[in-house]
Amino acid sequence: MTDSRSSNRRAGRSWLPRTLLAIVIVAVCTAGVFYWRPFWVIDHVTRAWLRVEGVHGDYVQLRSYRIHYLAGGEGKPLVLVHGLGGRAQDWALLMPPLMRHGYRVYALDLLGFGQSERPDVDYSIALQADILNQFIDSQRLTRFDLAGWSMGGWVALKFTLAHPERVRRLVVMDSAGLDFAPAFDPALFHPSTRAQAREFLTWLTPQASRIPDFMARDLVREARPRAWVVDRAFKSMESRLDTLDGKLGAIQAPVLIVWGKRDLLIPLSCADEMHREMPQSSLDLFEGCGHLAPVECHDRIVPEVLRFLAAEPPLPPSVHEFPR
Repeated sequence: MTDSRSSNRRAGRSWLPRTLLAIVIVAVCTAGVFYWRPFWVIDHVTRAWLRVEGVHGDYVQLRSYRIHYLAGGEGKPLVLVHGLGGRAQDWALLMPPLMRHGYRVYALDLLGFGQSERPDVDYSIALQADILNQFIDSQRLTRFDLAGWSMGGWVALKFTLAHPERVRRLVVMDSAGLDFAPAFDPALFHPSTRAQAREFLTWLTPQASRIPDFMARDLVREARPRAWVVDRAFKSMESRLDTLDGKLGAIQAPVLIVWGKRDLLIPLSCADEMHREMPQSSLDLFEGCGHLAPVECHDRIVPEVLRFLAAEPPLPPSVHEFPR
């Protein structure tokens, strides 16, 4: 009996070092992968987390194009449109809380971005608005809430002008769409050097200095496959064929304009002009946030979006500033 107990103790002691060694090896390997491919790791972790939260990805064939999208939740339909160089997953921090408050949330990868097809086309705002229209038809949505961020806001505004009967309420976040002289080099949207990646991040967020250098390095690799699509989209936008100056007054739906007060990419003057052209709109300004406000300030933005969408009757026009 004694020998048996001693043998078991020795077996236990020999098992523990092997387990600890295995844990250390796994931790070191994980850290190494994150160091070399941080965005790959973040991407896969985010996908897994979204699945746990009830968000699932799928594809739909829209005439000639195969489009990827995320969807989750039950209730009132809400469609989300990402910005230039982005993808549906950019809405990851907003989708679960919106779903928990009674929304069926859809986020599509626009043509040329994310996991959607990348055909040889002009990638104009008009084309993306048509893709959005086709996607909405494919999901059999008749009337819904719509939100767009950056270039996605431009797409959402153009869609609403073309299909006013379909949009119940509209949210635009740090939105493009009005004519302004950009202070940045468009090439920064697909940086080819670590220095360019660093500069690009300073335009996107006031938190850029906190982002590790190895992530700036990986941003260069991430941007490479979609560089030509971004170039096409920028050339189309620079043609100004789809600018909305003087046209937004035709939008009658309630509108919420969300803006990071430290947005360097699209100036605050664009938010003021949108609010002026849409007198029924509310303008929410968030201190300490840049162009990535829906990510870096989501905890403050989501409650205001939910309040706007749920209000009956619609909230009166207003301007609110939200401190840190």
